Amino acid sequence: MATLLELARLSDDEARTMIEGIRWPNGPECPHCASGNAVRLEGKSTRPGVFKCRDCGKQFTVTVNTIMHRSKIPLSKWLVGFHLMCSSKKGISALQLQRELGLGSYQTAWHMEHRIRYAMAAGGLAVPLKGDVEVDETYVGGKPRKGSPKKAGVGRGTRKQPVMALVERDGNARTRVIPNVSGATLKQVIHEAVDRDSRIITDEWPGYRGVGRSFAGGHETITHSAGEYVRGDVSTNTAESFFALLKRGIVGAFHSVSKRHLHRYASEFEFRWNHRKVSDYERMRAAIAQSGGKRLTYKPVVGLS
Repeated sequence: MATLLELARLSDDEARTMIEGIRWPNGPECPHCASGNAVRLEGKSTRPGVFKCRDCGKQFTVTVNTIMHRSKIPLSKWLVGFHLMCSSKKGISALQLQRELGLGSYQTAWHMEHRIRYAMAAGGLAVPLKGDVEVDETYVGGKPRKGSPKKAGVGRGTRKQPVMALVERDGNARTRVIPNVSGATLKQVIHEAVDRDSRIITDEWPGYRGVGRSFAGGHETITHSAGEYVRGDVSTNTAESFFALLKRGIVGAFHSVSKRHLHRYASEFEFRWNHRKVSDYERMRAAIAQSGGKRLTYKPVVGLS
């Protein structure tokens, strides 16, 4: 186990060795054909960290086909960047990351953060939520722009972006940035993310009506509009705790988040929540382990292609 200070002292070769151990615990695996039959090239003219697959004949390094693919940022700084984002409970701004790592520009730090958030996203690795699953929505967005109507509405009357959270009691969370809070949208997300043996717990919003017919544990509601927040073991307090972290991070660290990128910020907070019971170092290792098969180049992420 390494601390942030120990990671900052690593050379690039040491950082590469650590990343190889995290991504390939059973030995190198070719990203082109998935073969484990590879050999490290040791020639004087070969750059460090290059392997050759004995099956397909192609060369590769540990960063090929990952979020670090073709990055000019040293691997030692990638490790520190992963650790900072995994250990910062409310997130770390791109400007602060630029200062901490000594990166050449804000754009480099911003793109690095979005690539790490992409690595944090569970995607196909996610397993269905089980047991008592609390479901709620919140709304993310800043103050109205100059010239726009001053009153943007509150709660479900707002024009801000809705974000849905599904949270197991004492377990994992799933987030979805959704276009609206209609019954069809809410139920579709619940059906996709939750095991059918579970119990669904929500507030009284009509969009959730009828969802219990699909789940063995049924559907319980808490009536916030009547001042009811806990009834026995029925509440949405866990989901609201997750949203409290998300909103504090957006207000305190990022200040504002565009709708275009909100899903990646939500994935970042979801990842830290799901790995809250392990150390910062173990959380960092988990994020790096998920970085394979993911590319996020700069032009598409800013909408230039």
